[in-house]
Amino acid sequence: MSKADHMLSILWLLKSRKRVTAKELAEKLEINVRTVYRYIDALCASGAPIISDSGHHGGYSLLGQFNEAPLLFDLGEQKALIHAAQFAQEAGYPYGEKLNQAIAKLKMYTNQEQLHQINLHEQGLDVIQPQADASQVSMLQEVEVAVAQSCTLFINYQKGYGTSTQERQLNPYGLVCWKSKWYLVGYCHLRSEVRSFRIDRIRTLLTTGERFERPAEFSARQFLLSTLLPSSDKLDQLLSVKIAGKEQAIDDLCGHWFLAHGLVERSQLEAHFKLEEQVLFHRLPYFLLNYGGTVKILEPKVLQMRMVEVTRDLHKYYEAQQID
Repeated sequence: MSKADHMLSILWLLKSRKRVTAKELAEKLEINVRTVYRYIDALCASGAPIISDSGHHGGYSLLGQFNEAPLLFDLGEQKALIHAAQFAQEAGYPYGEKLNQAIAKLKMYTNQEQLHQINLHEQGLDVIQPQADASQVSMLQEVEVAVAQSCTLFINYQKGYGTSTQERQLNPYGLVCWKSKWYLVGYCHLRSEVRSFRIDRIRTLLTTGERFERPAEFSARQFLLSTLLPSSDKLDQLLSVKIAGKEQAIDDLCGHWFLAHGLVERSQLEAHFKLEEQVLFHRLPYFLLNYGGTVKILEPKVLQMRMVEVTRDLHKYYEAQQID
């Protein structure tokens, strides 16, 4: 039997009895007592809650409800955990090192056939996303701890793309990873309201030691989405936008997070949206540039004119660059 098989056997024997001695384990597994001690130490180091009692009636046993917990994952569960780890790593998960250690343990304590299948499934799935800056890992870990422990933070924050920064004191309510960027959502003492802050724009961070009470049922995810999508009280202020184009381009437009929330109706080659005026004039024209001549704005006329302005300004800008 391999080392992994012996260690699993020890756990199963501990599960089946209230207390068992090293000598009994050695006899059952036909190994040396000293080897049993080494395996017990390795299991404890791996996180198994094994208790050692000395004395005449002493021995080893498992702590509390561990006896009721499943010790093994089936192949489907193992595959799901490894695939989920791949997504987490690509998103810039701040505890990537610990995640790798957990996956290594999972592979160590499985049998050879399952390990072979795990490797096949791991090699068959790749995740490609713009990864978070590695320098953010330490800050993400500090923020995550502050969120979990409800500790107020003092940050130096860069707003926008300028160089100036501003000091902020905030109560961190949650971390959200949105489109490969990490956001901290919390109550800003300076603005006296809940706001979101991009982690990559936090220049310095300090835990103040002060505690706060997180609002019940608060969702950082829902808050961040609400800042991206129009609120229900503005629905009557939305403007009608109709776009025609090739079927694949229309499919892409209707399925994109930026426009999907405003979709009213669509046909094979045309889509009707209701959007905020600010989006219409400032974000949508630049977004539609990605589609080139595959789409055509049917209405409103003002959006057509705005597209002309945007493309003209871009033309002037790059023409000036060539002259310089």
